[in-house]
Amino acid sequence: MTMGEEIQEETELVDEEEGEGEQVRGGQEKAAEEEAGDTEQSAVVAKLREVQDKEFVEVRLPADVVEEAQQVWMAFINSASSREAAGEAIYAALFDSAPSLQSLFKTARSVMAMRFMNGLNSIISAAASPSALKVQVETLGFQHLDLEVTVPRVVIFRDAIIDLFTMEMGARFTSKAKLGFLALLNYVGGAYIYIRREYAVRIKIINRSWRTANNKSADFMDAGAEGEEGEANEGEGEETQEETAQEKQGGGAAQGDGVEAARASGEAKNSNNMKVPTTFNEMFMFNGAVMGFGQSTWMNIILDQFDDIV
Repeated sequence: MTMGEEIQEETELVDEEEGEGEQVRGGQEKAAEEEAGDTEQSAVVAKLREVQDKEFVEVRLPADVVEEAQQVWMAFINSASSREAAGEAIYAALFDSAPSLQSLFKTARSVMAMRFMNGLNSIISAAASPSALKVQVETLGFQHLDLEVTVPRVVIFRDAIIDLFTMEMGARFTSKAKLGFLALLNYVGGAYIYIRREYAVRIKIINRSWRTANNKSADFMDAGAEGEEGEANEGEGEETQEETAQEKQGGGAAQGDGVEAARASGEAKNSNNMKVPTTFNEMFMFNGAVMGFGQSTWMNIILDQFDDIV
């Protein structure tokens, strides 16, 4: 074997050893990342064993836990004769096991049953995606701003759902599935409390500002304004008579002065006849007229929607 062949063989051995070393390091790094991810997810699950209402962030539950919960949910729906029947079972479980919450059940039973059904279905379906889950829960939270959601009420609601699935699904409701339902319901309940606490004040400010912009006491102000306007008109009548007499006496004034006086009186007349907008609607229509949209029906359609938006 020549010297060149020996050197080439040694080089190949070194390259193979380096390649094996990189594969080992890569495998170790991947295992470390997976272990860190599992640790983080385990920490999330451990945290969500209780209702968390101090923050509202995205959460990533273990994939096997989410999958088991989703499978149990689908099995529960399929075991019922219809989705309506499944909703009725949820409604009955909540209504019968929580007498203290019965005062909140103000909507028709069939409607409430489908709301429970659709709400739980949307939450469980989005459980695999942290961002989608957060958006879905946030949407539901804004829909429940009128309800006083508290930690004890969340616990009652959660335990009623867990007991229902334990009774209906039996052994199929595994420990992983139960853990998934527990974490999701605690997450949703805590989010409802957080959203109501943090955003309700802001919404009240918006509503108060909207009432101010629409000048809810405009009727009283208009009544007072009409009285003042009547007195002002009487005064203006007297002033007009005096001005007329003075104009007759000063008939020899220059023509330019007469034009300026007529223009000034015209401006004064217009300003007296023009009604100053005092509400959002009036200002909206005033600006629309200035821009040439006074006769456009779509402007009125837009204006009608503002109150619903707020």
